Amino acid sequence: MGKKSKRGSGPRPGSHRAERVAARKARAAAALTPSPRPFAGLAAECDLVALRAFVPSATAVLDLVEPGPPQPELTSVMPDDTAPAPQAPDATRNNVVLATILPGAVAAITREVRGATEGLAALQTDPDPDDLNRALAAAIEWAAHTGPGNEYRHGGEEADCPELADILDVDAQLPIIVHNDFSWWFPPGNEVPPEIATMLERANETVLPTARMHVDSGNGAPWWVDAGERAHLRWVRPEPEDDVMTALARLHAKGRLTLGEGSRFAGSFRTHGLLVPVFDLDNERHHEEWYDALDQFDGWLTDALAQTTELTVEERRSRDGIRGRQVTLR
Repeated sequence: MGKKSKRGSGPRPGSHRAERVAARKARAAAALTPSPRPFAGLAAECDLVALRAFVPSATAVLDLVEPGPPQPELTSVMPDDTAPAPQAPDATRNNVVLATILPGAVAAITREVRGATEGLAALQTDPDPDDLNRALAAAIEWAAHTGPGNEYRHGGEEADCPELADILDVDAQLPIIVHNDFSWWFPPGNEVPPEIATMLERANETVLPTARMHVDSGNGAPWWVDAGERAHLRWVRPEPEDDVMTALARLHAKGRLTLGEGSRFAGSFRTHGLLVPVFDLDNERHHEEWYDALDQFDGWLTDALAQTTELTVEERRSRDGIRGRQVTLR
């Protein structure tokens, strides 16, 4: 007489237990999915998005955070021979510079500068990593602890790496330097290798005049670029996308979606979880000539963001029109 078959170990399909198991698996999968806002929680989020998405050539020296062992609490001004000596700073850690892009679109390189090792970690890489936050953190960590003359590419091992908040001061802004070319790829006094010279020349041809602008409120990251026939202002906003879209609709209905004469609202795009309104500008005017208009618009937008009333029919029509011209970048 044959043995009875054993019942499967899984829950019965359609049962409450099966639903609970499925929900638990979904939560676990969601926890492993990279955030649509990879730089959320960092004060420099908007600039990181800009450097990643559209700024051609810029660098910023990073102030890395590496917590040391806990120090003993001082209870007396008298020397204590039993207390451990204070820990010296990590002398083996390299100075690390954040960059928009590096030769060959690699994730990081190390080089010798004035007798010391300097690391550079890039935001724009090929291939694009799945988890940008951890991938950039991995590149920064590699650049901080590797000898000169090496390069690093993303290899999919970033899942086990720390996050940016673990190695950067989350409250720090970036001391960004905007460059007119890519000569910073090579330290002063170093000859450009022949195999790189052509690539460097082509890369320099892609760099457009660019400037990081600032507003009185400090909200977001407005970036100006002269694209030839027109200049553009791309303003990375930190607020939730729906809130910014609603505020833009309120301004459009009032005729305030403008930076004044010589400007035109061109639309918006979303990238890395943030909304970026875009204005076309008269490039006959230097970027510094737009500051008064920028501050005025910033005040209008701040007021519109604070409003909580329902949109009027005209404002909803404006919102639909703005959304119709929206695009999404990775």
